[in-house]
Amino acid sequence: MLTILGFVMIAAFLVLIMMKKMSPMAALVLIPALFCVLVGQGAHLGDYVLKGIGDLAPTAAMLMFAIIYFGVMIDVGLFDPIVRGILKFCKADPVRVVVGTALLAAIVSLDGDGSTTFMITVSALYPLYKRLKMSLVVMTGVAATANGVMNTLPWGGPTARAATALKLDAGDIFIPMIPALAVGLVAVFALAYVLGRRERKRLGVLTLDDTLGDTRPVTGTVAEKETEQVLVGAGTGATGGTPAGTRRTTGGAGTGADDAPAAGSGEQADEDDGLQVLDPQRATLRPKLYWFNAALTLALLTLLIMQTLPIPVLFLIGAALALTVNFPHMKDQKARVAAHAENVLNVSGMVFAAAVFTGVLTGTGMVEHMARWLVSGVPDALGPHMGIVTGVLSIPLTYFMSNDGFYFGIVPILAEAGAAHGVAPIEIARASLVGQALHMSSPLVPAVYVLVGMAKVEFGDHTKFTVKWAALTSLVVLCAGVLFGII
Repeated sequence: MLTILGFVMIAAFLVLIMMKKMSPMAALVLIPALFCVLVGQGAHLGDYVLKGIGDLAPTAAMLMFAIIYFGVMIDVGLFDPIVRGILKFCKADPVRVVVGTALLAAIVSLDGDGSTTFMITVSALYPLYKRLKMSLVVMTGVAATANGVMNTLPWGGPTARAATALKLDAGDIFIPMIPALAVGLVAVFALAYVLGRRERKRLGVLTLDDTLGDTRPVTGTVAEKETEQVLVGAGTGATGGTPAGTRRTTGGAGTGADDAPAAGSGEQADEDDGLQVLDPQRATLRPKLYWFNAALTLALLTLLIMQTLPIPVLFLIGAALALTVNFPHMKDQKARVAAHAENVLNVSGMVFAAAVFTGVLTGTGMVEHMARWLVSGVPDALGPHMGIVTGVLSIPLTYFMSNDGFYFGIVPILAEAGAAHGVAPIEIARASLVGQALHMSSPLVPAVYVLVGMAKVEFGDHTKFTVKWAALTSLVVLCAGVLFGII
């Protein structure tokens, strides 16, 4: 019964948010509360919720201060050179913009923290997507999938959990998986190219009218100037998506990138909100402190990777230092905190709401029963192929449960079943990494709320668009692992 109710609860949650019948925050709270009563454990609801909140409180604190820290770094101009480099590559071409999104997300993911990746990626590219009227769910989907593949780095979490759960060396798990993960990353770039082509077909190509009235593609220095106009909104002469003196040549009546909503879908923000993020004249710039801020950020990320201190503590100290040095006056500090308060409140609220969902799912025993049912359903004939079975199961299981639940609760069971058929635990551990591309879009991952919140995309829209592409990427990683003899 718990198994059935667990699947029904998850299905009800996904259906309601994708149909936009409930907000994600309300669904995360009310649906598990209802099912807790249905399983006859309503009296323990408070205990389950408090346990869930206690488990996720450090994550909420980390996100709160990480948003403030990186918000301040964006305000003072730390990432402007990176953004300009990406934008020179993009040149207002949708294909390049989407590929650039995958590239930026993959590079920033090297720090091992999804929240950091999403904050930097969205802050850098959101203004460009808005001005070009590109689909924002393309940005969130590509960024999440790229980060999911990179999340398998030893310091990213899953590999370390698998190593701990099975008492293996993280390097022995990760290093042989590099070729398969590299193929997965190539698949992400191929996906970005395809989605970019569809966006180009839907939107057309941005061109400049010369004095004779004809048009030509934007290239070279002109393209770079055009892109800069697109980003800072300077001298556009329009509030829409096309700068003055430009026009779009459409490629037909394309419907856009698959089922991706058009830019601005799922949010009611003003057309040009966020366009001043990269304004080169903004008052918050601190060019004289650029190298201090760069050194502080590098030190913070180094300590994060070395795990010298808990991540929430690192970001708390980092945020305090960034505010104090860059904005020594109390009034300016309050203004910066207030400027990022909306993102902080939205993300922290979603994390604590997710604590209700995870608390009930775990406390009632539903997640354990669901996992054991899935494992018990594996036919004995597939025993010698438990590596492949583990890879396939990792895709849905890491989406419907936390990494801790999967790696410490399920992977040891899979390894035990594999050992009975002569499959080494190291193979099970490697196969367990396959589902991470999809995991990063799970409603149980706090970082995804940073992504959709800052991009002003409805979580349901992101889910509908991303799940199929992320699952496909995971299958590509699995197939590559099998072909290379890794799994």
